[in-house]
Amino acid sequence: MSPAPAGEEVLVVTRDLVPERGGWLGLRTAGLESFLDVVAAHGHYAPRERMEHDPSQKQIIPYLVLRDADAYFLMRRTRAGGDARLHDRWSIGVGGHLNPGDDGLLGGLRREWREELVADFEPDFEPFALLNDDTTDVGSVHLGVVFLADAAGRPVVVRETDKLTGAFASPAEVAAVADRLETWSRIVFEAIEEGLAVTSPRSR
Repeated sequence: MSPAPAGEEVLVVTRDLVPERGGWLGLRTAGLESFLDVVAAHGHYAPRERMEHDPSQKQIIPYLVLRDADAYFLMRRTRAGGDARLHDRWSIGVGGHLNPGDDGLLGGLRREWREELVADFEPDFEPFALLNDDTTDVGSVHLGVVFLADAAGRPVVVRETDKLTGAFASPAEVAAVADRLETWSRIVFEAIEEGLAVTSPRSR
């Protein structure tokens, strides 16, 4: 996760409201819809700087995995990015913190879509699973809501080409860089490829 801008407020949910209090690692589909209702009813905004050090709260992150049939939109962070820890890391996820004015999960995801990618369409965003990893300090204060979408053959490129490269890649091509995938991307990719979900979301 990128450093917190001064004064930023982010959407959080009390850990007690997370399924099994977040006592699981990886993807979870059970209870997804009911948890989305919990976020809508009980999510609240708090200073991100404080939340980064408070594991009693979970910052909610919409995390989009964009497919084109079996392919994944695969991105690589260049050395021009501000966080050296992320240089040359690969990702199949688009997402970020939710802020006041985003109008909830879908509103925030639509903002991330516009900010991160260039496309002449907006796909259907299908909720897929919850994503949790309490094995790191960063993971212990974040909870991902994974969405799937299908480009259906339509072109997509990254917006900030100085900081990212991106293109659709086959599962084999993603697997070839699996050891350099960001943690959340690796968890999602392995789960999908092992059959947790259909190979691509329903297209409309």
